[in-house]
Amino acid sequence: MKCRFEWLLGVSLSFLALVSASACLAEEAELRNKMEKRVYQDPKGEKLPYRLFIPPAYDPQKKYPLILFLHGAGERGDDNEAQLVHAQVLRLVADPNRPCFLVAPQCPVGRKWVEVPWDFKTFHETPAEPSLPMRLTMELLDQLDKEFSIDPDRRYVTGLSMGGFGTFDLLVRRPDYFAAAVPICGGADDSKAAQIAHVAIWAFHGSADGAVPVVRSRSIIEALKKAGANPKYTEYEGAGHNVWSRAYLEPELPGWLFSQSRRAN
Repeated sequence: MKCRFEWLLGVSLSFLALVSASACLAEEAELRNKMEKRVYQDPKGEKLPYRLFIPPAYDPQKKYPLILFLHGAGERGDDNEAQLVHAQVLRLVADPNRPCFLVAPQCPVGRKWVEVPWDFKTFHETPAEPSLPMRLTMELLDQLDKEFSIDPDRRYVTGLSMGGFGTFDLLVRRPDYFAAAVPICGGADDSKAAQIAHVAIWAFHGSADGAVPVVRSRSIIEALKKAGANPKYTEYEGAGHNVWSRAYLEPELPGWLFSQSRRAN
């Protein structure tokens, strides 16, 4: 009888987990469909496709937070679709009680958010100039600041893998622009830690990551601590590269992110 009960309980829990996962996927698909397809073009004709989530009932008389999402290497292209393949990030704008913009540019094939290797076990030096996609992304942010009522004290950036590198690179290039960052399985220029120590950071990595060595997140976290910062760091024991599917669903993440306001350097 006990075995029968345990079997039924296991089946019930599995069913509930399946229903919950299906509901999450449906919500992510709905949010993805609500993101406008746009293209930023600079004066020289260089283009950057991007998707934009505008809060429902947007009121230009109010100030809204904005999240910049930088995708990974596998989602590069020009279809303005692939950058949202890993749509778990959209959960950050799912709560109608926290209206927020989310912008997701798409890096072209053959380019990077920051032109550095991903498999180094030691930190890289920040390139003197931003990559073309990163320059266009910064210009896009400036344009959105003019077009919409964005709260300058509640801008956030997050990215996965190649986008995790891009997240740190952008913090270095604009140290006074963002209130918080969520880099996932990325890497940074540890020598710049003091320049970004005032930014709230919650980093994620898998201990068995075979694409980006976990030491990259460990080392920048330690560098930030030495610089006087108090970053959060979650390392998933035994997990590989695809930890963003867990990180963006951490129940405490939205509350932590939206509680952050820009601090002076």
